[in-house]
Amino acid sequence: MEPEHDVKDYGDAEVTQEPAAEREPRTGGGYWLLGERVQWIAGTVLTLSAFMGWYSGSGDGITIAVTGWNVGILGKLVFFVGLAVLALFWLRRAGIEPPPSVPESLIVVALGSLATVFVLIRLISIPDTFIPADGRGIGIWIALLASLGVIAAGLLQAADEL
Repeated sequence: MEPEHDVKDYGDAEVTQEPAAEREPRTGGGYWLLGERVQWIAGTVLTLSAFMGWYSGSGDGITIAVTGWNVGILGKLVFFVGLAVLALFWLRRAGIEPPPSVPESLIVVALGSLATVFVLIRLISIPDTFIPADGRGIGIWIALLASLGVIAAGLLQAADEL
């Protein structure tokens, strides 16, 4: 019968090493969970940024602010990408992880990149239907920072996996 753990004999002391598949993931606070924290915070801010003012302006004595949700399909997609980032975080907390061939950090970086592209399209191109609101509001900048934060979270998680 084979032992469950690798036992190496170094003279008078025996060293037991658990197989790689049975090792516990890093837990606790501090540096090791920084990627997860950034993922949770950036995902929450990205989701909420769809309801912040992306465009603002004034005309004929009125001031107009247009939220990300109202700018079209890209604003709604930013919201759903933020929800996907949060769902991935909570699934991992529940113990459900993607297969080893697709690391979670890769999924997080891909979602962050997708959100960044969506926000950059709306940052560069203001739809013609919002002409009085021709300035960019604070919400679109927050969405851009949050999407870059999701990418950073994925990179921090990739560094933890190494």
